[in-house]
Amino acid sequence: MNEVILSIAVCSLILYQIVSCDDVVNGMVLIIPQHKLVLGRTKENFDSKKDWKKLDVKPFLISETPITNTQFSKFVSKQKFKTEAEVFKWSFVFEKFVSDDIKEEISNSVKGAEWWLPVEGAYWKHPSGPGSSAGRKPDHPAVHISFNDAVEYCQAQGARLPSEPEWEFAARGGMRDQQYPWGNGYEKNRMNIWQGKFPKENKGKDGYIGVAPVKAFKPQNPFGIYDMIGNTWEWTSTVFGVDSQTRMPQYTLRGGSYVDSVDGKFNHRADVTTRMGNTADAGSDNIGFRCARDATRKDMDDRKTGKQEL
Repeated sequence: MNEVILSIAVCSLILYQIVSCDDVVNGMVLIIPQHKLVLGRTKENFDSKKDWKKLDVKPFLISETPITNTQFSKFVSKQKFKTEAEVFKWSFVFEKFVSDDIKEEISNSVKGAEWWLPVEGAYWKHPSGPGSSAGRKPDHPAVHISFNDAVEYCQAQGARLPSEPEWEFAARGGMRDQQYPWGNGYEKNRMNIWQGKFPKENKGKDGYIGVAPVKAFKPQNPFGIYDMIGNTWEWTSTVFGVDSQTRMPQYTLRGGSYVDSVDGKFNHRADVTTRMGNTADAGSDNIGFRCARDATRKDMDDRKTGKQEL
């Protein structure tokens, strides 16, 4: 095992450190909370009548980026794994990225969200359906990933999905009550969201029309974490509720995606409080994930010495 000396940084009230650089599970940031989390609170809604609940978050590690196509491909090859979208033989793709030939074969869509088309043959390896290839986008987040798929991947790496409080603590970057990972004001070219008249026109002022590479923008917060807000929704392990039609449990997704907006005038408002729920088998071309795990005593000791074996 080669020993690598890693830097330790102090930021806000949190100590953090990249403690793994493995090219399969991705780099993971060690977060040691020094204050409680008030889930969902920002300066904008600080004075609301909501009974805010302060939560303790124990030390944990979280992927510095969403899991990429390259990483997911290695997992699939090693485990001979099939995602649920592959088993179902279809998944949802945003209409803009579906070829005209494929559109002609589709006779139904989501009521009230007709821009989401059920495309046969769409899954992580072919994100826009037949003819598209994740191989041409190795540094993009793996998409069409269900909750169940994400759990399998993380477990295979000796990890798990982050809880919703862990995810939000990581997104906030050690700051309290801010709206974005970098602070309270919206900043251009910090996240991949929809810019234009939805759903027909995305001006792409941030440089991207659809899903972007995980490091398309600089880290979104002082922890050095990328892509928490915008680009793709991310699964957490926290139960959101129950689906009103199927009565199946829903799990919480955080962060918003490339179809969301800065002000919430359409779809979701992309900020650190953005959340929604979906069933464990759901997937689309704007749903991905990252992994987390509990911090061990060794992680804590390595932080003190600045050493980590890889």
